[in-house]
Amino acid sequence: MSLIRYKKGKPEIIKDEAFIDLINGVLPAKEKLISELFKDFDSTIKSIDSKVSKQALGNSHGDWYEWLLAISAWNFYVNNPDANLAMLLPNVNQFDVANLYVQELTDLIDDFKSKLLSTSDVNLVTSNPDFVIIKRDVAQKILVNAKPIIGLNVNTITFLNSIYSKFKSSCNFFQILGYISVKTSLRPDRRLQMAHEGSLMKAIYVHLQTRNWIINPPGLKYIGVATIMNNADRNALRTVATHSITTVSNLPLAAVDDAYEVNSMQIADQVFQQILT
Repeated sequence: MSLIRYKKGKPEIIKDEAFIDLINGVLPAKEKLISELFKDFDSTIKSIDSKVSKQALGNSHGDWYEWLLAISAWNFYVNNPDANLAMLLPNVNQFDVANLYVQELTDLIDDFKSKLLSTSDVNLVTSNPDFVIIKRDVAQKILVNAKPIIGLNVNTITFLNSIYSKFKSSCNFFQILGYISVKTSLRPDRRLQMAHEGSLMKAIYVHLQTRNWIINPPGLKYIGVATIMNNADRNALRTVATHSITTVSNLPLAAVDDAYEVNSMQIADQVFQQILT
């Protein structure tokens, strides 16, 4: 299986094929540090072509990390009858997370965006979080005969990357429970990105709540995950969700509700046990 292809003479990592080849088609040992695993992967790739850039490796780490977490989340959902589903989302240019809602709610979000633009010349620019958490009742109706992932191949990655497409126009207001943002590492700018995204997702949720006259909704969770998460990171992510301090009647909310350091499959399993049940 090829790990690298060349475009105009420059090496490019084939992310899915490289991942399967480097991991030998099996999940890593539960206690193996993911950061160390990626160092091993990098050494192998650099031994093939030393011109592979640090940026290309770092970009691949992001996808590899998401796939490992997606496998852990999927297996936890399949193996636990009370677990909700956390599934990967693509780039917003491929699919807007708002389209997971039933058409009535998607239309409200589109209407909100249009009115912002027409009345204030302001765009509601959103990105997709890395994962969405879907309530089990709707997941069970769509994912029939779901089985755990054991052996890995390129089809496994294709499956994980495409689960979201089965849920278009399927979720009511109460069936999207939250989102997860995933980073292999957190720099100050990435903290701000995570907090901004969390604040915006919660603001849209409140807009839907208001438009539908929903009293005392359960709320929307936004969770941060990284291979390294120190106290400075956690404090920064606890910044307030902006919309929640605009009126005195609102209870201030954190932009990011919880932040977890996940650097092994063992810890990933433990974290998903906490956030998916």
